[in-house]
Amino acid sequence: MAEHYVRDLQETDETQVAVVGGKGAHLGRLSRIEGVRVPAGFCVTTEAFRRVMAQAPSIDDLLDRLSRVNPDDREAVRTLSAQIRRTIEDIAIPDDLAAAITRALGRHGEQAAYAVRSSATAEDLPTASFAGQQDTYLNVVGQEAVLRHVSRCWASLFTERAVTYRRRGGIDHRTVHMAVVVQRMVFPQASGVLFTADPVTGNRKVATVDAGLGLGEALVSGLVNPDVFKVRDGDVVAKTIAAKQRALHALPAGGTHEVAIDAQRQEQPALTDEQVVRLVRLGRRIEAHFGSPQDIEWCLDGDDFHIVQSRPITTLFPVPETGDQENHVYVSVGHQQMMTDAMKPLGLSMWQLTAMVPMQEAGGRLFVDVTRRLASPASRAGLLDMVGRGDPLVRDALETVLDRDDFVPPLPDASTGGPPSGGRTSASIETDPAIVTELIERSEASVAALERDIRTKTGPALFDFLLEAFEEHKRVLGDPLSMQVIMAGMEATWWLNDKLQEWLGEKNAADTLTLSAPDNITSEMGLALLDVADVVRPHPEVVAFLEGVEDDGFLDELVKLPGGTEARDAIETYLDRYGMRCVGEIDITRPRWRERPSTLVPVILDNVRHFEPGAAGRRFEEGRRKALRQEQDVLARLRALPDGERKADETKRMIDRVRTFIGYREYPKYGIVCRYFVYKQALMEEAERLVRAGVLAEQEDIFYLTFQELHDVVRSNQVDDRLIREREDAFRSYQALTPPRVLTSDGEAVTGAYRRDDVPAGALVGLPVSAGTVEGRARVILDMAEADLQAGDILVTTYTDPSWSPLFVSVAGLVTEVGGLMTHGAVIAREYGLPAVVGVERATRLIRDGQRIRVHGTDGYVEILS
Repeated sequence: MAEHYVRDLQETDETQVAVVGGKGAHLGRLSRIEGVRVPAGFCVTTEAFRRVMAQAPSIDDLLDRLSRVNPDDREAVRTLSAQIRRTIEDIAIPDDLAAAITRALGRHGEQAAYAVRSSATAEDLPTASFAGQQDTYLNVVGQEAVLRHVSRCWASLFTERAVTYRRRGGIDHRTVHMAVVVQRMVFPQASGVLFTADPVTGNRKVATVDAGLGLGEALVSGLVNPDVFKVRDGDVVAKTIAAKQRALHALPAGGTHEVAIDAQRQEQPALTDEQVVRLVRLGRRIEAHFGSPQDIEWCLDGDDFHIVQSRPITTLFPVPETGDQENHVYVSVGHQQMMTDAMKPLGLSMWQLTAMVPMQEAGGRLFVDVTRRLASPASRAGLLDMVGRGDPLVRDALETVLDRDDFVPPLPDASTGGPPSGGRTSASIETDPAIVTELIERSEASVAALERDIRTKTGPALFDFLLEAFEEHKRVLGDPLSMQVIMAGMEATWWLNDKLQEWLGEKNAADTLTLSAPDNITSEMGLALLDVADVVRPHPEVVAFLEGVEDDGFLDELVKLPGGTEARDAIETYLDRYGMRCVGEIDITRPRWRERPSTLVPVILDNVRHFEPGAAGRRFEEGRRKALRQEQDVLARLRALPDGERKADETKRMIDRVRTFIGYREYPKYGIVCRYFVYKQALMEEAERLVRAGVLAEQEDIFYLTFQELHDVVRSNQVDDRLIREREDAFRSYQALTPPRVLTSDGEAVTGAYRRDDVPAGALVGLPVSAGTVEGRARVILDMAEADLQAGDILVTTYTDPSWSPLFVSVAGLVTEVGGLMTHGAVIAREYGLPAVVGVERATRLIRDGQRIRVHGTDGYVEILS
């Protein structure tokens, strides 16, 4: 029987994606929801597609060639994919398959009009929508035409854009198969798209309806502008009615054509408000059935809505689960920690267990619930002040939410828990470098004790030990003296910037005054890599060898070369001090430099090329002298003012204070990361034991379990493989999402704005964090290992954490999408005297690699010059 080639829509559902593709499976399930009308029809299964593909052996060869082509070689991709499409369309459909399709047409009306639509197996998945990747043909009449269009749908699996999309997503062309949905045509007065959540803001309570006259293809293809309705709680809360000059209609003999719309109909809405509200109610029923916000294609025939497609909206950022119906406001942890990438489950749970405040997880990112602190006027002012000094966009976003009177109901002014606002205690400590030395010694002693005590722990005992170690971790982090020193450094910075602007009109004066401040572990790390380059530079064979390094075993090979032993020792010494660092280091699952030392090789080679011997010492000394000259200049100008002696004395006291304490700002994070590496090594040894015992397939599977789940696996020696695979898929889907600075429980991502009018038109606005102006070539770099920098380049990236500072020594300026006045990149940029602007929304997309740009580090904007 050839019936396994055809399946009625009513008989399909989600379990049959492999047979009827994503669209077919979804439509089958839709057609079974009470009250939802889906045009009747059938699916031509993937079995039919495979049968046809098997009839053309030449396709295998073409697919081989396609998989070898560089995805950026558009010409080759275009030629090969066109050849594959032609080959498929030329294959004669076997008789038994054609007969099965004809029989199905007989059941649904042989001379009726049909929509013939592609339904690929890698489409409308929860993790990738593939929207618009394959083709749809409308108003196809007669069995000859239907068969011809089924062939075209099969071929559309290899359109240039579908091929490129799969390559980018790492999906093998051979694993994707094409089913075809054949449905009775609806001839609608109006049609369009319904989003059950606002696709722009993410708000789950606001539905958006796009509506046009005639067939929906005109909207989807951008031929006409839609009417747009927004609906909240059963009411139309906003609408824009477009002038309708054209619509797409079906022709009786098949196909579609454009028609002009009469003048009096042009200004009329495509739907009445009553119809819009009814449609949204239908959408909410579909959303409830699938359990997530949906992007729904609909059409109106008479007064009945037909649903022709529904797929999950994959671009929405998920909302933290609270289990209550209250309103919540969340602030992103990643924007504070300079790490906005998705984290794996082990990374998330370890950070939650060692953090000072409770954190919620959503979309692979962490958030802090600030609702209670916003609700009470006393803690609200402190919170807004604190976040505003760091990142004005977060403050503006929170104020936007507060302006909506009813979202955060006010609490009486009782204590709301959480750290006190401001940290007024820092004034009570003396400006004494010995305090910093003592804190660093305490931290080093704590890490040494951890290393010593963890050695003997394995199995469940290791996990009990780690839970105690996390308490010690938090105790070190929350050390009141440490907090006071950090606040003292920040408050002295703010004082200098405020007072010197007021008294002398100097903007961001602290930037120059903090150049080459002592005890900054992160800036020392950048300079120390210059010293490593000094050891490598005199040995040409070592340099040549490093230029060819591909993997991480290179250190043992080095010793075979003249000068190689010294080079290896220099790199090893560097790794002993800094090898626990890496990009995204708050996620314990990220590979550390000690685990992947090849990451450092391109930076060492850049330093060999661009610097003279002794550069580290000279750079530090030059910064120190510049800061001293600025200090003398400022004090002299202050003394010339009325009441000048007092102003100069106060300023001198604050300069000493900022130089004593600001470098320590970077140390607690270094302490955390040192501890993290100790935890990680112990956990990886457990993972290795689980692999040897056959419990896990590979060590890194533990990254997809939370700390508690891993503890259970170690106790029971059993693991749920399906869970690990699900978590891997979820992580992949989270990587594509951009986390918002502020998120509400309605799912709204609130961006915030700078609201400044002192910036030239067309410039990109950000936060001025390190003074000076510099012009140069923009290098847009998303992965530190790919950095290929020339002297004078300006680094443009999403965020920089401490691991990026070795690159800072060779660039002339810095632009990032994320960051605040006191985040790592800003602190190091000031230390090195690099003009820097951070918090520039979408900088890596708006600035192209290689463009000339000018960075205004004093005024906080970037001009694109070429």
